[in-house]
Order: sequence, then structure tokens, then C-alpha cells
Amino acid sequence: MSTKRIVVIGAGVGGLVTAIDLARQGLEVIVVEKARGPGGKMREIEVDGDAIDGGPTLFTMVPVFEQLFADAGATFTDYLGLKKAEVLARHAWGADEWLDLYADQERSADAIARLAGPEEGKRFREFCDHARRIYETLEKPYLHSSRPTPLSLVSRIGFTHLGALLEIKPYTTMWRLLGHYFRDPRLHQLFGRYTTYVGASPLLAPATLMLMGQVEQNGIWLVDGGMYQITAALARLAEERGVTLRYASEAQRIEIDGGRAKAVTLASGERLAADAVVFNGDVAALGAGLLGEDARRATAPTRPSERSHSLMAWTLTARTEGFPLVRHTYFYSDDYPAEFRDVFDRQRLPQGPTVYLCAQDRNDHDGIGPDGPERLQCLTYAPANGDTHTYDAAEIEQCEERTFSRLEHFGLRVHRQSEASVLTTPDQFHRIFPGSGGAIYGRAAHGWRSSFTRPASRSRIAGLYLAGGTTHPGPGVPMAAISGRLAAATLIQDLVSTSRSRATVTLGGMSTR
Repeated sequence: MSTKRIVVIGAGVGGLVTAIDLARQGLEVIVVEKARGPGGKMREIEVDGDAIDGGPTLFTMVPVFEQLFADAGATFTDYLGLKKAEVLARHAWGADEWLDLYADQERSADAIARLAGPEEGKRFREFCDHARRIYETLEKPYLHSSRPTPLSLVSRIGFTHLGALLEIKPYTTMWRLLGHYFRDPRLHQLFGRYTTYVGASPLLAPATLMLMGQVEQNGIWLVDGGMYQITAALARLAEERGVTLRYASEAQRIEIDGGRAKAVTLASGERLAADAVVFNGDVAALGAGLLGEDARRATAPTRPSERSHSLMAWTLTARTEGFPLVRHTYFYSDDYPAEFRDVFDRQRLPQGPTVYLCAQDRNDHDGIGPDGPERLQCLTYAPANGDTHTYDAAEIEQCEERTFSRLEHFGLRVHRQSEASVLTTPDQFHRIFPGSGGAIYGRAAHGWRSSFTRPASRSRIAGLYLAGGTTHPGPGVPMAAISGRLAAATLIQDLVSTSRSRATVTLGGMSTR
């Protein structure tokens, strides 16, 4: 008897989820990861002896993970602690000018009315209703389905629901639609940031992305110990289901024989034969030939102009004083359009950056921090030019000055120490995630076609499948998990289809004809 062997490249969220779903089907699954632990972009950085989240900071769409664990015979909350946030985020335009959005939509509407007037509160409710309708229209036929074409999406939604399809606004930019809903420019900025969840500019991204408002409204969750614990939980479940996790094992080449993926060669020279391979990395690495020339045709190459934004990311421990931080706080620039034109059109660091600060040791509402230094992640947008531009000391110093003096403008003083701060620049992101150019989210969601251009689970090479945030349905922790489930389902479907067409071995190791 024989069992099909699957090699998964990359122990990020998408790769681990794929491995879990495949292992519970009775397949032999080996995950190879070049880092010394799981996580991928959901990484943890040690700073002056403290472990700090150095990747995603928002956790949404918890039911995706609850279903994954339930299907594997486990309970998600047995593996980590969760608390639903009351305050989604704090948004600031000045030291005494800020707004909280709440899990309770009516509290948010009242807060907006106090900030910008009762008419804006009313328009916010209308905006939320529209976001909910878009989310409900696209959740199953798009987010949880193999990558659709425009025609197949219409077919899945149904011709009797064409009105709902028209409401998703693919031909209108987010920025233009926000002008329809809100008069206050501060609210343009606040809700325009939803496009940055997928690395896009609100000036270019389709208004469809307003569905992110409903994603937030469905719940933002705080994870005990930080976001990295999600990865730890996935890795633990994978091992419990029989997955072999091999860290410090870099995949160097995907071997293609007879037009089909047959093996993975590691940097050590070891060859792992496989009945199928799942690549959970930035798909741009495949198109660039970084996994071998034979694997280059697995997906279309990603042009630099198609990339999402990158980041200047400080991970640090520091004492803070002044502005009352909550877990998630946004400090907005004076000119949002100029900021994104700098990043995407001029390919330079913004002259006036918006700053996002995640205060990992704080709760979500009272602004009370620890007595001493606290764990922080501080982000500003940057162009994804890490493969062509090296950020030198002078450029970094200027960016730090702009960023932290901007925070001081809001009354927040961050007492930084060089030994307790780690900066990751676009060129460093490119080295960590080869082929990306430093882009955090793969291809930018610009224009109506962007929803249909991300690679699907099944690559152009037989036996080679794709998972992760640079594939359909897109970036973000839950989306990467969905991509992993889609990759596993597609792979299983192909194995079953093959078994029906010729004598072969079944999934659980039972030989049959």
C-alpha cells in the first residue's frame, strides 16, 4: 500500500491550513520552511528580549478558523485565547481631534455625528448598509469559491440578483464613492484606509473594497499573547494531525517532469519526491524563476507597476506618554491623496505620512498603558521598490524624523532607544520574501479587473498548487486561510479525478483499481 505525498513550501497561514486539510484526508504532508519557525509574514520579532508581532495586527473573520479546526476534529479556542474588541480603532487628526469606531455600529454613528455633524452620522449608517450588502453578495460566490471570472461570478450570484451585483461598484473608485457618502474629508481618510488592508490606494482601488467595513463590523479580535499565537495554534494542530514540519529547510527548486510537478529540491541538496506540490509564498517568486526555470510558467509574472505598497515598519519597545493610545491607533496625514501619489506614482516615501501604531500591551478602549516600556509596531506606507532601491542611512533617518515628529504633532512622545528598535524597509522585506520587491500584499487591487487577476489555487503546471495572501481571494490572515482551504480542496479534487481515470492509489493508503 502507498499514500500520496504532498510537499508544501512555506509554513505561513496558507501553507499550514492547506497541510491540515490534506493531512486529515489521509495524505502524507511535509511542510518545508526556510525560517526557524512557522509564520511567514505573520512573524514575531525579538527586540531587546521581548517577542513582538512583526506582521499582521488585526484578526477578523474568526469563523473561518473555527470551521477549519472543527473540520479537523478540534476546537479553535482550546488552542488560543480570544477577546472581541469593543473599540475597533482610534483615528486621530490632531492632539484633541480623534474618533473611535466601535463594534456597536450605533455607537460609531453617534461618535461620527459628534465629530462631523448628524448628517454624516446618517450617511455612515447608509455606508454601512451598502458595505453589508456587498459583503453578503460576494462572501460565498467570490471569497469562498475558486477564483471566478466575471461571467462565472454573475452565474454564481444568479441573474435574478443582478441588482445586488451592480451594487458592488467595481467601476467606481473607493475615493469617488466616499465623496458620494461623506462631506467631511476626515471621513474620506478614515474609510479610505480600508483599501490599504489589501495594499492598494483609495484613489485607484474599486469601491467594492468598502466590504472591509462589514468585515470589521463582524468583529475584530484580540489574541492572547499576540497575533503570532494564531500561527502557533495552526502549527500545533498540523503536527497533531500528522503533518511533518521541517524548519530551516529552504526550497530551492520545484522539479517539473513531463509537464508535472514531481519533487522539491532543498538548498541542502536533499530531494523530496512528491505527488503534488503546494507553493505558499509570494507567487511573484515563481514568475521570476526563483524556484527554477521550469516552474516559471506556473503563473504570470508580476510587473513592478502591479505591486501593492510596502512598509517602513518599526518594531520596538519604548515608553510612551501623551496621546491616549488604544490597541489600534491611526494618525492621519494632512493630504491623503498626495501620500498615495508619492507611494504609487512617484515611487518614494511619502512627504507627509499617515502613521499606524499597534500598542500590543494595551486593551481596546481605556488608553491605559504599562508603567514602563511597551511593545509597539509602528508603520508608514512605502513603495514596493525593494528589488531596485536600497534604503540608506540618510534616507532612513529622514523617514524616522518625519514619522516620529508626526506623532509628536499629535501629542504622542515615543521615547525610543536604538537597541530596542528594529526597522524593516522595503528592500529588507524583499530579501525576506524573495520576488516581492517588498510588496506586502502581492498585486495591488487597482481597477475592476484586479479581483480576477490573482492566481487561482491550480497553477498552470499540473500538480503544482498555490496558496497564501498573493493568491485568490487576496491578502489578510483569514483570506490566506481561505486560500489554503481552496488549494487543498482543489488538490483533493484533482487526485480523485485522476483516480477515476486510471488505476491508482486512494487517499487513505488503500490500493485499488
